[in-house]
Amino acid sequence: MAEEEHVRPRRRSDGERTHAAILEAATRLASVEGVHGLTIGRLAESLGVSKSGLYAHFGSKEQLQLETVEAAMAIFEQEVMRPAVEAAPGLPRLEAILDGFFSYVERGVFPGGCFFAGLLAEVDARSGPIHEAAAEWERESIDGMADPVREAQRRGEVAPGVDAEQVAFELYACMELANYHFVLFRDAEVLERGRRAVAGILDRART
Repeated sequence: MAEEEHVRPRRRSDGERTHAAILEAATRLASVEGVHGLTIGRLAESLGVSKSGLYAHFGSKEQLQLETVEAAMAIFEQEVMRPAVEAAPGLPRLEAILDGFFSYVERGVFPGGCFFAGLLAEVDARSGPIHEAAAEWERESIDGMADPVREAQRRGEVAPGVDAEQVAFELYACMELANYHFVLFRDAEVLERGRRAVAGILDRART
């Protein structure tokens, strides 16, 4: 019994690691081919494994797709948002988020560019749980940039009359266009244009 109790946690850990590795591969594939194009059969083909083995992990195509979106959210959080927490509140934190985003795109964390730019273009006119997950992500992302602007206003770094949501909207628009053009043209210069564009927006918002 003691030996059995010792072995079981290791098996669960191995299974979790395998599941996480499968989802990481799924996020990369979906960033190029789309979440709705992601099926258990297509992922099995990409990984060189059996469909039955992946069914044991997910059970359905929709479950695979939802977990892939959740995994991509965790990767984005780790790559962009978490490092920015170390920056001072207000504009320094917002600038860290922006720097993290452009770096995340430039480094090709997802081969199809920003996972969520592609996801939004794919599901915006659809309905269903993936659409809802994407819409909630988008709302939180806009808030995640508007909140540091509001904090900067409280700290006197941004003029009181500035519309924080408008600033966030403009920043987000520049980020997304830079991502689209970087993926489309494979030209790093467009990321520099994006960086200059967001810097100009912040400069105009400063006191």
